[in-house]
Amino acid sequence: MTDTTQGLESLGQITGVPGQARVEQGVAELRERKVDKLGRAYATGKRKNAIARVWVKPGKGQITINGKTSDQYFARPVLRMMINQPFRITDREGQFDVIVTVTGSGLSGQAGAVRHGISKALSDYEPPLRPALKHAGFLTRDSRVVERKKYGRKKARRSFQFSKR
Repeated sequence: MTDTTQGLESLGQITGVPGQARVEQGVAELRERKVDKLGRAYATGKRKNAIARVWVKPGKGQITINGKTSDQYFARPVLRMMINQPFRITDREGQFDVIVTVTGSGLSGQAGAVRHGISKALSDYEPPLRPALKHAGFLTRDSRVVERKKYGRKKARRSFQFSKR
């Protein structure tokens, strides 16, 4: 009975655990590069009710959103800065052309969806960029959505004004 009990230290030496040998040697798992026959990487980004279809390809840094430039579509500088964050973090500014089709929600939600899609497409085009994008939190979908309005309430949680008289 004492022969079968093992300490926690000896569990790492078991060879039957998948991926354990790679972690011990310090070699990161390699991801495949996902590119279509035209040399573009595709990803879908989501935020609130906005859905962005994003294609990334090498180019001069032009970002086209629904047929318009990013300056025309996102007039506020904060939103333009938001969609450029994945390129700034990975030091790839001006190296990729981006084509985006985005629908739903408002401009803020759409900008978040575009950023999410660009990050996913960049990590598919250049897998070594994935840890930097993941550490910044750009690959995680922000799942917060608007709460629905409830029956007998003015809004989702707000009650009607109460008057005793």
